[in-house]
Amino acid sequence: METEIPISATDTSGGRPDIRSRSSQASGLRDELSNLKNDLDALMLHASTLSESELREARDRIMAKFSSMRHAAKGIAEQASRQLSLGREVTADYVRERPLQSVIVAAGMGMLIGALLRRD
Repeated sequence: METEIPISATDTSGGRPDIRSRSSQASGLRDELSNLKNDLDALMLHASTLSESELREARDRIMAKFSSMRHAAKGIAEQASRQLSLGREVTADYVRERPLQSVIVAAGMGMLIGALLRRD
């Protein structure tokens, strides 16, 4: 008799729509991680009743999901890195174009942070 381990459905193709925002991608990744944890818990509960081939199949499904999640996490990290680089370039351009304003803003921020720290 074959015991079926519930493995939640997820896309293991690694395809991600380009229009999804980073926050929704991160939320989806958290959901997939939660599903993976639940799948591992279910596997641990039923492991003693499964045959070797059933264990191998469950392991392969879980590893495929893990690989998909790892790929998605790399994509999110690459996108964040591109955004950080773009922000750095925009800031550098602003400082080059308006050096006096940049110094005044930096001094003002320094004074504000100093005042906040002195309040303790």
